[in-house]
Amino acid sequence: MCRGDTMYNRDDLLAFKQRALFRSGLAMGILRQLQRFRNWFPVPTMDGRPRVGRWLLLEGNRIAVAGALLTFVYAVLMFIGTFWSFEMRVLLTETQTVENILDTFLSGIILLVSIVVSINSIVLSQDMTSIEKQEDRIRGVGDFWQDVDDLTETNKGTTDIRAFLESMTAVIQRHADQIADEAADLESDFDELANQYSESVTGSLDHLEEIDNIQGGDFALLWMALEIEYGPLLDRTHGLRSRNEQYDSESFDESLDSLVEAFQLFAVGREYFKTMYYTAEVSRLSRVLLVVSLPAILITASAILAISADLFPEWWILGLPPLHSLVSTVFAIALLPYIVLTSFMLRLSTVAQRTNAEGVFSMG
Repeated sequence: MCRGDTMYNRDDLLAFKQRALFRSGLAMGILRQLQRFRNWFPVPTMDGRPRVGRWLLLEGNRIAVAGALLTFVYAVLMFIGTFWSFEMRVLLTETQTVENILDTFLSGIILLVSIVVSINSIVLSQDMTSIEKQEDRIRGVGDFWQDVDDLTETNKGTTDIRAFLESMTAVIQRHADQIADEAADLESDFDELANQYSESVTGSLDHLEEIDNIQGGDFALLWMALEIEYGPLLDRTHGLRSRNEQYDSESFDESLDSLVEAFQLFAVGREYFKTMYYTAEVSRLSRVLLVVSLPAILITASAILAISADLFPEWWILGLPPLHSLVSTVFAIALLPYIVLTSFMLRLSTVAQRTNAEGVFSMG
């Protein structure tokens, strides 16, 4: 009887483990599917953390981020009216003050659109140069890709960021392994130092292993490139080169030179794609801002006229009077251009700060 109970318990335990593995695999599969939409809403990572801040600053689609911020602003306005209804009623009866605020919003929207469109014109004017400069630019790009092909020993013409990252990751890893191999025949302490350096290079490239599963367009790939901290790795090559002077290993120096060249080409390519991203992002900001500003201007102007004429809608929201519902809605819509600008500038400034901190020279 005891033996049968033992077998029964073992079967139960095996069945429980199988169910747990199935549920775990199902959860992982759901997370992988959700990762495809992480640019539209914050999706938990494989370790279960939502990482809302990263989504807000980097991964989130800028339209989705603007929608989230707009929802937050509208909810705050309605929350204030719900819990301080009497105070808000007293404030909103001063319709002249409300009109002045909306007038300020209206002027600000027009000024904001003018400034952003002017900035976009300045950015785009960089492409309107003489034929000589255009020729130099095209030749420079061609020479760069030729250098990449020579370094990677391929003739694929890797002109997109995904192929560039795959090729450069492979060549950097190969040269890092060569450094460890070249130091294997030298003294043990130097061999250990070279192995630690090789492992550091490998560790900096680990997050690129999932590059085939990355969704979200070129920006998601660009951010993966920005996360590679090549500056400290370049600094450590000077220490390795100094230590190698007592061994005078030419092959080790050649491996270091190849790795430094790979890092330099990677840095140039990253800056090239970052510049392309800036141009595309500023152009997209101007386009989205123009689209949302016209309805915002029309609704704000109409609300000013309605308040002046004491014409209010008769709909109630959350038990709040029509005046508060109208003012909250109009305020949120009037702030929409600023919210759109905020959503774009959050990512632009984060990318600029991250790039500044990850270069060979950094500023706090």
